[in-house]
Amino acid sequence: MSTPIVDGEVVTVATDVATITFVSAGADSVTTRLGDQEVVTTGPFHVADFEGLRAGTHYELEIEGLAAPTEQLPPRLRTLDRPSGALVATIATVNDVHFGETVCGMIHTIPEEELGPWVRAEPGEDPYPVTMNRAAVAAISGRAPDVVVAKGDLTCVGSEAEYQLFLETYAPLGDRLHHVRGNHDAMLDPTMALQGAPYVVEVNGVTLAVIDTVRPTEAGGQITADQIAWIDETAAATTGPVFVFGHHQIWDLRAPERSANYFGIDPDSSEAFAAVVGHRDNIVGYFAGHTHRNRIRRFEESRHVPFVEIGAVKEYLGVWAEYQVYEGGYTQVVRRLTSPDAMSWSERTRYLYGGLYPDYSRGPLDHRCFTHPF
Repeated sequence: MSTPIVDGEVVTVATDVATITFVSAGADSVTTRLGDQEVVTTGPFHVADFEGLRAGTHYELEIEGLAAPTEQLPPRLRTLDRPSGALVATIATVNDVHFGETVCGMIHTIPEEELGPWVRAEPGEDPYPVTMNRAAVAAISGRAPDVVVAKGDLTCVGSEAEYQLFLETYAPLGDRLHHVRGNHDAMLDPTMALQGAPYVVEVNGVTLAVIDTVRPTEAGGQITADQIAWIDETAAATTGPVFVFGHHQIWDLRAPERSANYFGIDPDSSEAFAAVVGHRDNIVGYFAGHTHRNRIRRFEESRHVPFVEIGAVKEYLGVWAEYQVYEGGYTQVVRRLTSPDAMSWSERTRYLYGGLYPDYSRGPLDHRCFTHPF
């Protein structure tokens, strides 16, 4: 008799790998088949990893105990197309790691009785930001990227102790680690975690342009005129691809009405930034956090370049992102933290906000994993 499974999703489909996760009752064993590969996993938290797949290929998916395909567990997957040329660099990113946070899901303007319950670590458990970020460091270290960028909200309230805990936890990544602040990091000290942004990191002909999008003490962000000019000049100074990283997401350029209190980058500087992307052909994407969701926006005026948001490390799905940069393009691969303690915590936070969180946070598969040719 097959074991019923719940909360299943295809988390990752890249050029050569796929990851499917789901939950079962107790320590049940479940067989998952993708094409001619078969993986047996043991519950309650199942992670079926498939490797050595062919790029641009359809594979049939079958999971023991799954009564019928679902939107998140379809009957067939297609791996991503591989960019042309040789692999030249790999980049890892994290964001919204929130060291010091103790109540997951809390919105200060809404009482817990209205949109809770919030989720807290149990007595005797490690603080959940520590659990999730240790898992992130271990997972990223295993992939051995050339560069790691932490895109802000490193802390909960911007205290020095929280910032030091971030630095200590991510210390194993050594000098590959670069970071910039988010709005949470500038609540007490207007210079904390700024790290001299904007700044450039160069790796094998690939330029990483890291910008500061924070307005200290404010939730929303901006890109100052000086930084807009700096991005333009940085792209003009190289013929190689330029990846721009910051904390806040840009304004939706298609929005019918403008907002003076937008949660992300304000409309004026969003439009100025998009204009630079539109006329600098070697800017190949902007990568943010802040929203705790996986989403892509593309605009005609910026050459349909991806403006990307990546979900949080600290809660469901519990993810980080990898960029495999080739001579002819790059592939974004969002990877879930799949250690048992990280899976346990992320599943406990799955149904925040009255059950709305999965659809909001997870995002479509093609917003988590995609190939962008140059």
